[in-house]
Amino acid sequence: MSDSLRARIEQYYAAVPLLFADAEEFGPLRLFVRKEPGAPYYGGPSHAQPIAEGSGTVTAADIARVRARQRELGVPEAFEWLAEAAPALRARIEAAGLPVEERPLMVLDLHHPVPPQPLPDGVTLRVLTADDPALPKALALPRLAFAERSTAVGLAGPAELSAAADELAADDTVEVVRLSIRAGHKVLVAALAPDGTPLAAGHYHPAGGTTEIGGVGTLPTARRQGLAAAVTAALAVHARGHGVRTVFLAYAEETVARIYARLGFRPADVTLLIANQPARS
Repeated sequence: MSDSLRARIEQYYAAVPLLFADAEEFGPLRLFVRKEPGAPYYGGPSHAQPIAEGSGTVTAADIARVRARQRELGVPEAFEWLAEAAPALRARIEAAGLPVEERPLMVLDLHHPVPPQPLPDGVTLRVLTADDPALPKALALPRLAFAERSTAVGLAGPAELSAAADELAADDTVEVVRLSIRAGHKVLVAALAPDGTPLAAGHYHPAGGTTEIGGVGTLPTARRQGLAAAVTAALAVHARGHGVRTVFLAYAEETVARIYARLGFRPADVTLLIANQPARS
C-alpha cells in the first residue's frame, strides 16, 4: 500500500469520530466520547485510538487512565488503532488484559467497475432516507447479524428483528441517526423483502473523499443469498457517485474477504486492531 493511501486512511480514522464525538486526551491516547445518545461510529459508545505517531510512548498508566474514564462513562473499555501507526501498542494492550483482534483492510481498486449484484426475487435495494420507515429495523439488524458470528443460515429472523428495533426505540439512537443522514454524515443502504423488512444493511460515513464501508450484516435467516455482497456493491457505487475516491473496508474472515475481492477490493497491507470492541467483533 502506498504511503499516501495509508495517510488517507489514518486521517479518516482520526477525523470521522469527531463528527459524532468529543476527543479527550490521555497522554498519547485519545478517547472519543459520544456527544449525543446512540451508537457511535464504530458501534460502541466510545472508542480510543493513538494520537499521531511520535507524540509519546504509551504506558500502562495511560491505558489504565483511559479505561477508568470509560468505566466512569459506563461504556466498553474498547481500543481501536492501525497496527502500522502504533506497532508497540498491541503488546501493552494485551498486557493490560484486553484481547486484541485483527481486521485486515481492503481498498477498492480505483478503476474497477462495480456491477450490481444479483438479488433474490422480490428483494430490492434502497438508500434509506432519514424518514424511511425501514430505518429503525435497519439500524437494529447488525445486533442480530453480529450476534451469530457465522456466514451460515441462522435462527434470528423478522420477529427477532422487530423486537430488536423496539428495544432500539427506547433511546434516542434512531433520532440521532436521522440527524446524521440529513447532514450527509451517514449513508445507509438496505436490501428489503417485499414487505419492507430489511434483510441486509450497511453504511458509510464520507470524509475528505475517503470512506469505510461498515456495518454490513445480513439477517441470519436470510443468509447465503448474496445480500451482503449486493449491499456492499451498492454502497461503493453510491459513495463513488458522491465524490468519494478512496473506499475501503475491514474483514474478519477469509470467506468474506473473497466476496469483497470479487467486487474489486484488494488488500491494503494495513491492519486495524480492536480490543474489547463489541461492534467490530
